Amino acid sequence: MPARVIPLHDARTLQPALPVAAGRSWPPGQAGSVADALGRPLRDLRISVTDRCNFRCGYCMPKQVFGKHHEFLPHAELLNFEEITRLAGVFVGLGVEKLRITGGEPLLRRHLETLIEMLAPLRTPAGRPLDLTLTTNGSMLARKAAALKAAGLQRLTVSLDGLNDAVFQRMNDVGFPVAEVLEGIRAAQAVGLGPIKVNMVVQRGVNDDQILPMARHFRGSGVVLRFIEFMDVGATNGWRMEQVLPSAEVMRRIAAEFPLVPLSSSAPGETAERWAYADGSGEVGFISSVTQAFCGDCNRARLSTEGQLYTCLFATRGHDLRGLLRGAAPVDDGQLSAAVAAVWAGRTDRYSQLRGRGAPTPDGPRRVEMHYIGG
Repeated sequence: MPARVIPLHDARTLQPALPVAAGRSWPPGQAGSVADALGRPLRDLRISVTDRCNFRCGYCMPKQVFGKHHEFLPHAELLNFEEITRLAGVFVGLGVEKLRITGGEPLLRRHLETLIEMLAPLRTPAGRPLDLTLTTNGSMLARKAAALKAAGLQRLTVSLDGLNDAVFQRMNDVGFPVAEVLEGIRAAQAVGLGPIKVNMVVQRGVNDDQILPMARHFRGSGVVLRFIEFMDVGATNGWRMEQVLPSAEVMRRIAAEFPLVPLSSSAPGETAERWAYADGSGEVGFISSVTQAFCGDCNRARLSTEGQLYTCLFATRGHDLRGLLRGAAPVDDGQLSAAVAAVWAGRTDRYSQLRGRGAPTPDGPRRVEMHYIGG
């Protein structure tokens, strides 16, 4: 059978740098004062530090597209740690309270603990520490957990799509064993990174037989297990609605063995619906972006590895912040803040909500790929 070829739209092509009005700046110390066109505040910034990954999961970086000849971004085009830290400070000044380091696989970025050390001292204008976290596939976590904790990382999320080794290796498509990911989770717990969350992307007929084994394994462990509906992110993962297993069905399967009771949200804009085991042995979460869109209170911005600002996971274009950082004319932090605030103020994104209603979604080039801006 001939290999399936999927054309790849290169979302990395930079847009022109954002315009900066002469003399215009954003007043410092006004956290929370920027909201988008639908009244949603800016609270969460996800920072991609690399477009590379050592896994080839079909729902994110399928091997037939991201094979050995795929050209990733050269190092000189990536934001350096000083640029990332400067931009993070600007976003914090506009109301961001949570920074999540993502990828690709972020632990592939050399000396990542140095970036964590640079971000950890940031404070909100009111003097509060930030929620500093990271998402990883766990493949290198066992040997990096201690350094990350020492650098100031508070907690992390591990992507794990099954406990059966054959299923897991088939999904990561590089033959990586599940035992090494579990070892990484134990190492992170041992050094005090927590609470640890484990995210499982559920695909009907692919790994849905792993729902109960995963629940049994992590129940009572202190790890929060979350189930994510297979999403139509990007254009290369072959998404089909028939492969989406609704969260309601996942919950029904778990509750049949372990009764559940609802929990309230832990923060505004939280993506997961939280449930506790009735016997007090922990909690599980359900992220239902296909069947129960949560666009209404989405407060997340995404910064790509080479400085594109995206206002939605399903965006078709970004806004070039690197061009401001590296332009011929110096730009101060107030001007950077004004540029970011202008982008956010014009934000109207609600792709999942429109799709869920059967309404037309925004036209344009293919959506950005998940590995490029993080999930």
